[in-house]
Amino acid sequence: MAGMDRDVVVRAAVEQGLLDSEPVACLLDIAGIRASAAALTSAFAAALPPGTPVLHAFAVKAAPLVPVLRLLADAGLGCEVASPGELALARAAGLPAGRIVLDSPAKTTGELREALALGIAVNADNRQELHRLDALIGADPKSPVGMRINPQTGAGTIDALSTATATSKFGIALRDPGAREWLVRAYLDRPWLTRLHTHSGSQGVPLPLIAEGVRALHALAEEINAAAGRRQVDTLDIGGGLPVNFASDETAPTYAEYVTALRGAAPRLFDGSYGLVTEFGRSLMAKNGLVLARVEYTKTSGGRAIALTHAGVQLATRTAYAPASWPVRILPYDAKGAPKEGDPVAQDVAGPACFAGDLLATARELPPLAAGDVIAVPDTGAYFFTAHYGYNSLPRPAVHGFAVTPAGVRFSLARPAQTPAELIAEAGGTHADALL
Repeated sequence: MAGMDRDVVVRAAVEQGLLDSEPVACLLDIAGIRASAAALTSAFAAALPPGTPVLHAFAVKAAPLVPVLRLLADAGLGCEVASPGELALARAAGLPAGRIVLDSPAKTTGELREALALGIAVNADNRQELHRLDALIGADPKSPVGMRINPQTGAGTIDALSTATATSKFGIALRDPGAREWLVRAYLDRPWLTRLHTHSGSQGVPLPLIAEGVRALHALAEEINAAAGRRQVDTLDIGGGLPVNFASDETAPTYAEYVTALRGAAPRLFDGSYGLVTEFGRSLMAKNGLVLARVEYTKTSGGRAIALTHAGVQLATRTAYAPASWPVRILPYDAKGAPKEGDPVAQDVAGPACFAGDLLATARELPPLAAGDVIAVPDTGAYFFTAHYGYNSLPRPAVHGFAVTPAGVRFSLARPAQTPAELIAEAGGTHADALL
């Protein structure tokens, strides 16, 4: 979202009262989400022979909202789910089984049985899960089934998000002694294993390292098919994890750059020999989200200016707990929604939660904020307000989609704010006497 367009949207949100009854409003750019989906699909379409099967499955964990899944489905995307809850959301959004992929390192027998009955694609995480599938799968399974591998290609700059380290909890560790030989044998013994899966990317992982993981996946598929003497593995699920630039409005890297990196590392990946599945989340949604919050109070402490707002750890959990890895921009506006001007002053921008680390920014140079002003936090469309953290029983805020039209900015409610009654019910209110 460009700065000028964002200013128009912020002013419209204030003028239309989105911050009147609630001190926080979360916004999603409908046209921006469609544009992100189009950039993904077109980048792959341009690189692949016509007719190559491709499923771009949105990682539901990045924005688990039914209207978002419906919008992305309308833009041609499927869903990658990693829990029964995410599967329920995908089905509520109307996704057919053939456009859903189930990933998780800890699937129950019940989850596997349901997925297989529906015909949902399953990526098995480990040897024990594969043996569990042996007991569940018939001679002609409805679901495509594959194994997830960990290419062990190394970590990015954020250890907690690096899925391809030597000791990652995900998949079969490809470089461990005997693992590669075991995988080839496992496929030869099971003709119904027709996919391979990896996820080597994430925030902080450079494109060459992501591409190296995909190269390892492709090489293993070629080895399995050569050993089988046929094209047993017909689809490669290459995961997602394209990093997002949080420092400015620029989209970098792009999906086209990602495809170029893959073509350099594994050129035959794009020759049409394999169907492809991707699982992008953050890169589709992050730059299409915006948090608006009123400044409730301002104060000083030890000479430091502090602006107390209602946007904090409940919306930006990773920023509060790991600010060095997840810095956010703070864009200041006045009480009417106009860009705030003035000589910058070092200020802390704090959230409402009762712990000292509930900060969106520390000593950030901003025009002096005042009570009643509005802060905007861009790039928050994935893993921020879409995945609420219930600290202090702070309610989930309303989420509004927006569209900029010739007649003005139109907002549409995608998720209402959580009510006190809903909070009480969630906290066991209907079982108040259970422990007496």
